[in-house]
Amino acid sequence: MDSQKEALQRIISTLANKNDEIQNFIDTLNQTLKGVQENSSNILSELDEEFDSLYSILDEVKESMINSIKQEQARKSQELQSQLSQCNNALENSEELLEFATRSLDIKEPEEFSKAARQIKDRVTMASAFRLSLKPKVSDNMTHLMVDFSQERQILQTLKFLPVPKAPEIDPVECLVADNSVTVAWRMPEEDNKIDHFIMEYRKTNFDGLPRVKDERCWEIVDNIKGTEYTLSGLKFDSKYMNFRVRACNKAVAGEFSDPVTLETKALNFNLDNSSSHLNLKVEDTCVEWDPTGGKGQDSKIKGKENKGSVHVTSLKKHSRSGTPSPKRTSVGSRPPAVRGSRDRFTGESYTVLGDTAIESGQHYWEVKAQKDCKSYSVGVAYKTLGKFDQLGKTNTSWCIHVNNWLQNTFAAKHNNKVKALDVAVPERIGVFCDFDGGQLSFYDANSKQLLYSFKAKFTQPVLPGFMVWCGGLSLSTGMQVPSAVRTLQKNENGMTGSTSSLNNIAQ
Repeated sequence: MDSQKEALQRIISTLANKNDEIQNFIDTLNQTLKGVQENSSNILSELDEEFDSLYSILDEVKESMINSIKQEQARKSQELQSQLSQCNNALENSEELLEFATRSLDIKEPEEFSKAARQIKDRVTMASAFRLSLKPKVSDNMTHLMVDFSQERQILQTLKFLPVPKAPEIDPVECLVADNSVTVAWRMPEEDNKIDHFIMEYRKTNFDGLPRVKDERCWEIVDNIKGTEYTLSGLKFDSKYMNFRVRACNKAVAGEFSDPVTLETKALNFNLDNSSSHLNLKVEDTCVEWDPTGGKGQDSKIKGKENKGSVHVTSLKKHSRSGTPSPKRTSVGSRPPAVRGSRDRFTGESYTVLGDTAIESGQHYWEVKAQKDCKSYSVGVAYKTLGKFDQLGKTNTSWCIHVNNWLQNTFAAKHNNKVKALDVAVPERIGVFCDFDGGQLSFYDANSKQLLYSFKAKFTQPVLPGFMVWCGGLSLSTGMQVPSAVRTLQKNENGMTGSTSSLNNIAQ
């Protein structure tokens, strides 16, 4: 019966996943169909604009050529009209002179005849008819303004759509996720020397597999990538996965997107649990500050939380498929109020606040930075059962390193009320590495990755990040992967057990 139920549950889970996958594909098809309609309309409008632009240019060229022809016609006409007028005047004067000369032949008186002959000779000498050029100044030829658009027609007949680059192919094997950076590598399916640059888009998501159309996060864009890989660095991994896609661009147009790739980007994310803090601590998300007024400014918010009767805590449990821990927030309102649920969780001189995420398995890393004038603070982990008067490191349920800048400066590791002085400088930022399954808690200089101290302890209960602060404040950085340098040190040094044996134990 039980085996059948388990089999049926697996079938139900498989069907639910498949239905979810099909629904996401339906959403993708609907969005693609909508995109086809919108993009087709846009392309048609752009095509009309391009042809209208061509028509406009042709009209302008035609108008310019017509004006050139008319101007040439007017110039030649004016030249010929002027020459014609001169010829007509010369002809008229010449005919008049011819008539006078003809009449002069009939003069009988020699003296008058001689006088007339001299006049005729002088007038012939000065006659315009003998100074005229009888060659037209311009010809009637207009062939220099003829056109032949056969080549242009051939060019117009070759008009076609722009050559579009093919979609790149992202190679998941060559992609790298490490140190809160993601390197995405791709290649072109065939060589294309017209490609000018690439565009990469990415977004965070909590869903594995193909990107969801209805994902709540928008794509972010990295433009003008010249190579075939790109690294996003300094990321906060506050989602389980990231989607990536790439498109190639030539000088004119962008091609299709590559098939999207989903890369896993899990990391420990937590905030400080305001409901677990001492009344003299002012807590907000990833910051805590000592407040000598007793946190009165938060009373109304605290009471509101207390009246709800429940708070939220995150558990890190093994993933059913990969075995990698994943944060999962669950309500613990039914837990005993002595453990959580009110601002008297810690009191007295236990100026403590815990994280809202319980670590139950896996390896995790976070960083802490103290204010410059902070007089005393501790950083570590503790079981949920840490007593309300207990201070970090003074019980067998908590482990920490403690910095004291009051009266005398000390830097020490603490557990079970035992102290190990640390002969190293206090770093600006402290990195905390917790290997729950390996039973190891290590502290590092977050900048240089120098090991400060390591605890060896077989954790028998889930642990919570724990912090104590007095006369100052702390700020946290979460959503961080375990740095590669820390992983290497862990493998090589195995926690430097020789220097930490005085505080190592098996905790109950």
